Amino acid sequence: MAKSKTILLEEAKSMGLEVTDKNTVAEITAAIAAMSQTPVEPVETGNLVVAEAGEVVQAEEAKAAKSGKRSEKGQKEAAEKQAKVEAQHHREDTDTPKEEAKPKKAVKPARSRLERRGKNFKKSAEQIEAGKLYDLKSALELAQKTSHVKFDATVELHVRLNVDPRQADQNLRDTVALPAGTGKTVRVAVADDALLAKLDKGTIDFDVLVATPQFMPKLGKYARLLGPRGLMPNPKSGTVTTDVDKAVAEAKAGRVEYRVDSTGIVHLGIGKVSFTGAQLQQNADAVLASLKSNKPNSVKGNYLNSLYLTTSMGPSIKVDPAGAL
Repeated sequence: MAKSKTILLEEAKSMGLEVTDKNTVAEITAAIAAMSQTPVEPVETGNLVVAEAGEVVQAEEAKAAKSGKRSEKGQKEAAEKQAKVEAQHHREDTDTPKEEAKPKKAVKPARSRLERRGKNFKKSAEQIEAGKLYDLKSALELAQKTSHVKFDATVELHVRLNVDPRQADQNLRDTVALPAGTGKTVRVAVADDALLAKLDKGTIDFDVLVATPQFMPKLGKYARLLGPRGLMPNPKSGTVTTDVDKAVAEAKAGRVEYRVDSTGIVHLGIGKVSFTGAQLQQNADAVLASLKSNKPNSVKGNYLNSLYLTTSMGPSIKVDPAGAL
């Protein structure tokens, strides 16, 4: 039976040993054993074990001693296994030559937009001098020459204005009558009860819808159907009027609506490639005159920033804005 620390202290002091309460039980026991030269029972204190004559060994060593030959055998087997793995790795490194680092393939630079175009487009673009500002008449003639599609393409006018569409007075929207027409067959409908019956079925067989102010409340329920298609009558576009016959005649003759987009650009078709140069010139002049007359008073400096002409699927031609207005 293990003795208490108090009894051990008294016994040590009686033997003339200098020990205090600060000494541990193991230390006192070891001191007594050394003095008496008598074996003592091992006392475990944490990770230490006190053996005979004050011998102190690590607890892990004590456990290894208890395991005996079995532990030594396991350690030997583990060492042999590790040696085999290292030998195998050594043979692989010796027998198999290391692969030489493959050179990285050169990254091809991205092709320009023109390089990604078809051969017909490239052939048309070659007729346009890069960086040159054309006068409006020459640009219209060149636009007709560079149209490479098999159908009667539309001649388009793209005008970048010095306006901020977020400002109410600079959010341009208007209509213009093209003297030579649009080159398209325009289907014009007049709002009546028969038309509402077709709209109830989702049938839309017209390009322009004209209505009187008194009939507009009945069209309100079809706003989601007509609005996204740009077919909802609007006083600014001249399609809400009391003079229905005049509105229909103007729509068939070539009245078109334009509106500046969120980036300050007006996009508008001004005719067909099959038009004469004079007809395209008349239509272009009419559009530019309308834009000039709608210049907001709050815009200072240059009003027309840039002007481009193009055809359906054709290359663009830069026009000198100074001589356009």
